[in-house]
Amino acid sequence: MNARASRRSFLQSSALAGSGFLVPDAGAQSAPPNETIKTIHNLRSTHGNFLDKPIPEAAIETILQSSLRAANASNNQSYSIIVIKNRQMMKSVCGYQGGCVLLYCADYTRLEVCAETMGYHYDPGEMESFVTASTNTVLAAQTAVIAARSLGIDSLLTNGVHRGDMNRLWKLLDLPQTHCFPIIALVLGYATEPGHLKGRLDGPGVIHNEKYQALTKEQVGEIILKYDDKQRNLGLNYDWGGKYKHYLDWFFADWMGLRSKPATEETQILRLLKRTRFVEQPKA
Repeated sequence: MNARASRRSFLQSSALAGSGFLVPDAGAQSAPPNETIKTIHNLRSTHGNFLDKPIPEAAIETILQSSLRAANASNNQSYSIIVIKNRQMMKSVCGYQGGCVLLYCADYTRLEVCAETMGYHYDPGEMESFVTASTNTVLAAQTAVIAARSLGIDSLLTNGVHRGDMNRLWKLLDLPQTHCFPIIALVLGYATEPGHLKGRLDGPGVIHNEKYQALTKEQVGEIILKYDDKQRNLGLNYDWGGKYKHYLDWFFADWMGLRSKPATEETQILRLLKRTRFVEQPKA
């Protein structure tokens, strides 16, 4: 058996054995798996089904220190991580409870204070700074997910922090009023039961070689059918039969609500980005 056939055989047998590896599309080539690759391919989200069981302090510290190793622009680490262990506070912050919650915020406060102390004026109040900080923040959060999974700890990355009245986060957690914005919450804990590994699209429309390649009509059709295939497990819900022809019909019409009238008012997130001075304001 040649090396390519051996790799394909391993991935197929692993998926059938329930290890979490997904069978790639035909023709895809994968590197020989090692422990890090296995951890990444076994990542899954646990939606609220966590045991009421604390996470050892040593494990939390290991996850935090690993999170800090994520790549970030200019090594300025333009984020803050708030560790929440009170279960009611977790629920209030993001709607979920687990062993603990790590709230990741894009945050320039630390740099601003350092600059002011040293006699400099530093104002990151522009969208470019927000995009950079958000990127740094999400990279740190995803690194924490990988570290947690390697320790046998399950997780859920959730944008539940953006639901409801977001002002609650500033009130509950004493967040700085400017240049600090909650990006994502990471719920850590131990799942009550094994989760199902979601599939992922690859190939055309996702991976582009050398230049961006627009999808052909045939490729669009193939993607729509991939979402319909329950074996691929790409969908959020498969109880759409009878009402819609395709899963993406349900996704766009019901889940995304695209049949409703488009919003015309300023969104809460935009208002808060202006308040936290991450959006450039017109000069008088």
